[in-house]
Amino acid sequence: MEETGQLKRAFIDATAGAISGGISRTVTSPLDVIKIRFQVQLEPTTQWALLTTRAVYGNSKYTGMLQASKDILREEGLPGFWRGNVPALLMVMPYTAIQFAVLHKLKTFASGSSKSEDHVNLSPYLSYISGALAGCAATVGSYPFDLLRTILASQGEPKVYPNMRAAFVDIFRTRGIRGLYSGLTPTLVEIIPYAGLQFGTYDTFKRWMMAWNLRSSNAIHGDEHLSSFQLFICGLAAGTCAKAVCHPLDVVKKRFQIEGLQRHPRYGARVEPRAYRNMYDGLRRILLEEGWAGLYKGIVPSIVKAAPAGAVTFVAYEYTSDWLESLLT
Repeated sequence: MEETGQLKRAFIDATAGAISGGISRTVTSPLDVIKIRFQVQLEPTTQWALLTTRAVYGNSKYTGMLQASKDILREEGLPGFWRGNVPALLMVMPYTAIQFAVLHKLKTFASGSSKSEDHVNLSPYLSYISGALAGCAATVGSYPFDLLRTILASQGEPKVYPNMRAAFVDIFRTRGIRGLYSGLTPTLVEIIPYAGLQFGTYDTFKRWMMAWNLRSSNAIHGDEHLSSFQLFICGLAAGTCAKAVCHPLDVVKKRFQIEGLQRHPRYGARVEPRAYRNMYDGLRRILLEEGWAGLYKGIVPSIVKAAPAGAVTFVAYEYTSDWLESLLT
């Protein structure tokens, strides 16, 4: 009976995670496409940077969120904002499924209870560790789709790869299995603090919100239940904090993923094959050649995307998990 209960719980967590991840990714895809275009552009991404930096490259293709949005819409149409969304969904749905299933298992082990209401009272230290380990497991399990998503979202028009299959075949033929995991090291280095911060701060904000509810004059009966709006706020804050801290590592990851990719010259200089020896060298080179602004290329659409993405993911997960649990009990 205990084993059956564990399997049911794992199924609920994995299914709710996959659904919440798919909803969140589809809703925020336009911001993700803009963010990736900024991150893989070697030239400055703001008008101010163009005026103040001694750029070693030519003219910038994208110089702001509004300008990038107009260009993508004019050149690629509305579907351009969802470019790479299929591999992104194939990446994010197993990613969030694995992440939430592993996270619940780790929290159950740490707290000695399988009840979600007991997990929120874990110490911040254990919440951060559980989130980081769950993020690592999910990353390894879904990484090739993340690579394909980045390549398809960054290529623009005319396309180098017409679809996901063509990209997969070419990468596998030219770079082998290792090519499908290009950039995995900086991704894992990024995901440890990112997932740890996201889940750790989410639990912290939930505890604060519950305490606020108890102190509130409305909580006459001491109800700790959080509304969907409060869950949304907690997810919003958690996503913002995590992304703001970890963005430079995400930039380096994207550079590793698209190194050697042929793109039309109007999209600017390409990242040459083996441009960076390792993650540290990537951070150092970007800092030297593009300045601090280079490490934070795409930070505005990234945070604009990360905040609602985190909020939608957590709210959708909480409600889907409760719905599935009510169906199966």
